Amino acid sequence: MISTCSTDTADDDGSKAFYGQVLQRLRLERLPFLVGGSFAFAYFTGIHRRTKDLDLFIRRADWERLADAVVDAGWRADLSYPHWLGKIVQGEHFVDVIFNSGNGLSPVDDEWFGHAVATQLMGHEVALVPAEESLWTKAFIMERERFDGADVAHLLLACAQVLDWQRLLRRFGVHWRVLFAHLVLFGFIYPGERHRVPAWLIGELTARWLADSQPGARPQLCAGTLLSREQYLPDVTQAGYLDARLLPHSTMMPADIADWSSAIDDTAPGPASA
Repeated sequence: MISTCSTDTADDDGSKAFYGQVLQRLRLERLPFLVGGSFAFAYFTGIHRRTKDLDLFIRRADWERLADAVVDAGWRADLSYPHWLGKIVQGEHFVDVIFNSGNGLSPVDDEWFGHAVATQLMGHEVALVPAEESLWTKAFIMERERFDGADVAHLLLACAQVLDWQRLLRRFGVHWRVLFAHLVLFGFIYPGERHRVPAWLIGELTARWLADSQPGARPQLCAGTLLSREQYLPDVTQAGYLDARLLPHSTMMPADIADWSSAIDDTAPGPASA
């Protein structure tokens, strides 16, 4: 792993200056936040790529406090999607403020902060989203226009030997099949690196898969909506399947689903995951 986050991924000096001001303001306010997105990805994998914004992660309970600080600084605070995303805006520059995932499965909690990685970004001491939470949230992004499977594979390649696998497995919970699918793909992508994934984990997930694949009653449920907000809408709006986002493991409410679905036609790509 590299020891600092590079700012080379930012588009221009104006963006970098704004990002630095936001980081400084939040630190002065003693408002807990984590840095994710391309900056954290570069730290863990060494892969740098240009980005249009900075992704900060906070607890949902801290949004109002952050919004007040942003307004006092002369910027604009937009609560774009109340179930997971806000923005700090100054002219053409903006920072995404994330407190959950778009599918409502991964609210930022104390554990994110408890396992955060300390580093420096633009001269500021910051904490990064843990590799486990980054992998967890990226694993569910499977839209037609965006699939984060390569990011997951690169995180596994770079971090597999230091990941807290028990904690990661617990994070996936009842959605362990999504983790299993990515581990199978990792073994396909990097045949010579399969040993990086613990044998006990593959054994446990295989046993679960075998035990859970026996014939029996299954709910008329579509969990595809947890992977893509668009591609499985016909299943829940026309074919009669229950939308998995309405189950207790997701924090989304019907109004959140309607709001998130109505934004599908927006041409701007969504924010990065952790």
